Amino acid sequence: MANIHHHRLTSRVLLFDRDGHVLLFLTKAPDSSGVARWLTPGGGVDPGEDHADAAYRELFEETGLTGVDLGEPVWAHDFDVAWDAADHDTGHAEFYRAVVDRFTPSEANWTDDEKVEVYAHRWFTLDELSASTDAFEPAQLVELVRTHLPRNQE
Repeated sequence: MANIHHHRLTSRVLLFDRDGHVLLFLTKAPDSSGVARWLTPGGGVDPGEDHADAAYRELFEETGLTGVDLGEPVWAHDFDVAWDAADHDTGHAEFYRAVVDRFTPSEANWTDDEKVEVYAHRWFTLDELSASTDAFEPAQLVELVRTHLPRNQE
C-alpha cells in the first residue's frame, strides 16, 4: 500500500502568567516510541476553522480559558512528523501569545485523546526551560519563550 501524504495545520499558544512562567503540557508521542515531550496548549485546525479559531477552541478545550486576547500569530513553522502512528507526515503550526493570571488548567473539556496522552501540566520559568534536559516541542521553544516573555520579565 502506498504512503499517502497528509499535511496537518495546527495552532498553538504561548500562554504566560504575569510573572513570566509559560504553561506547558507533558504528552506522550502517539507512536510506538512513547517519547514524552512538553508542548504548549494547542492542536489541529478543524475543517471550517482558521488558525485563530483553532487556537481559541484548543485553549478552551485544554485549559478551560475563554475571553483571552490572542492577537495575531507571533511565529509559524513547517515541520515533518516522524511518528510511526501519526495521521499526518508534515504540518504547519501558527503560534499565538497571551498573558493571563496564573490558574490551574481544567480537564473538563479534554478530548478522549488528551485524556490518554496528557500526563501533566506545569508553569515553567525561562531559566527552568533552559536548564531542563526534558524534550520540548518545537525544538525552538526556549528561544520562543525568551523572545515573547512579558515585558516586565526581560
